[in-house]
Amino acid sequence: MTLADGWTLEMGSHLSGRSVQTSTPANWQAGTIAFLKTIVAAGRDTSSVTVMQTHISIILLAGHRALKLKKDVRLPYVDFSTPDLRLTACERELRLNRRTAPGLYLGVRRVSRQADGSLALDGDGPLVDAVVDMVRFDEGCLFDDLATSGRLTAEYIEALARQVAAFHGTLDADRHRSGSEIMSAVLDINQNAFAGTTVFGEDEVATFCQMFRARLATIAPLLDARAVAGKIRHGHGDLHLRNICLIDGDPTLFDCLEFSDDLATTDILYDLAFLLMDLWARGLHAHANLALNRYLDDLDETDGLPLLPFFMAVRAAVRAHVTATQAMGATAGADRLERDARTYFDLAVALLEVRPTRLVAVGGLSGSGKSTVAASIAPFVGPAPGARVIGSDRTRKRMFRVPARTRLPAEAYLPAVSAEVYGRLRSEAARVLHLGHGVVVDAVFDRPDESIAIAEVAEREGVPFRGLWLTAPREVLLHRVAQRRGDVSDATGDVLLSQVERAVPPAAWASVAADASVEVVCAEARCALAELRTP
Repeated sequence: MTLADGWTLEMGSHLSGRSVQTSTPANWQAGTIAFLKTIVAAGRDTSSVTVMQTHISIILLAGHRALKLKKDVRLPYVDFSTPDLRLTACERELRLNRRTAPGLYLGVRRVSRQADGSLALDGDGPLVDAVVDMVRFDEGCLFDDLATSGRLTAEYIEALARQVAAFHGTLDADRHRSGSEIMSAVLDINQNAFAGTTVFGEDEVATFCQMFRARLATIAPLLDARAVAGKIRHGHGDLHLRNICLIDGDPTLFDCLEFSDDLATTDILYDLAFLLMDLWARGLHAHANLALNRYLDDLDETDGLPLLPFFMAVRAAVRAHVTATQAMGATAGADRLERDARTYFDLAVALLEVRPTRLVAVGGLSGSGKSTVAASIAPFVGPAPGARVIGSDRTRKRMFRVPARTRLPAEAYLPAVSAEVYGRLRSEAARVLHLGHGVVVDAVFDRPDESIAIAEVAEREGVPFRGLWLTAPREVLLHRVAQRRGDVSDATGDVLLSQVERAVPPAAWASVAADASVEVVCAEARCALAELRTP
């Protein structure tokens, strides 16, 4: 279908604290729309042009082209009431979205009035309006559609996380406001918005908002410290799955929140949290956890982990009141919208619930499926969106400053190097546990001193520990290792055989048979994990 199908009501209405009213264009803009239809139709019948509307925009689509027009409106959070203001808004939208989607945003076109009264595109006459000229793409490219149809792969999520991390890493710090001030303002907006809806009771909204205020008070020092450290940046602002698409096979972020610096300038982890919440709300917990871990691999924002459940809960709360507002004005589907609003509301409450911190170690010989099992159990370990997964293979590659799938020479696996790798696993695990977040460590752990040392990390941090040892016949392990292509692990059959000779399975760890299907093995691992109880 269309690029415009990726546009939902812009976040300004979501966060304004006011009811959303879907406005109609000013009468005189009807002539502009009719003219633009002839442009985008490119010689075809204008009936072939699809017209989409949000409360502040009109999008015309035909063929491979899309034109986005700002409505002549003046609202509490945006003013498009003059041609010059609309031109400025279009130029701003182009500039900001070209940060992440230069191939989609082609330019800004002026609509002008000619001497004979006709309209022209980029003519010499007085400015009448302006449009953003964009490339149209099939809705099957949207991450929303990929998720709905079951085509959102781990590979896409990994690539997306790297894109977001790279984008955030390029942004300049904004130190004009404190982190707690920014989030307090968002909570104010949410509270006002809930007061204007009828889906939720007054008492439950009051309790709901108080929960957020109480949590904000506890995390305010960390929010403000991150602001001082330069973590407040002008990000995307609207980073959910309907604003992400595949272009030439690469995840592309588009349709950012472009009309308000205040709303888009937040902690970069709050920017990321919209994506994590959207995945979590769809039941794609493993995807959300994977996105977090790959993001942290590329951009070390570990210190902000305690903020993520709150950030995700705020994003869910925004969705709750936005959807409730939409339900109030819906002529059809109001019941479904109310149910969705309630689902987001309940999700926000669940995300605010305190979840215990714990450490899980996954060990086993090469080919036993440690990384797969670690990824499977991580969403169930610690606060949302699950544990920080710390793997020996990725840690070793970072030590040598090479991409995760780059094969290292044999010298990188000397005993002294491996000892340093395990030391880094322990120190990073302790760092994350100390912040109150969950950890899953993935390594062979074939030596007793290493399995004992990782358990001692949990003891020192005062958190529960569970070790899982994956077992499989040697022939199965050899076959799996031989079949690997482009894997993070560099292990060969010879490496595996040397492990077999020296391995001493940790006696206190739960044994999980790893020679069944991935689904069965992961289910068994989760069952073993469930036996761990927090005192």
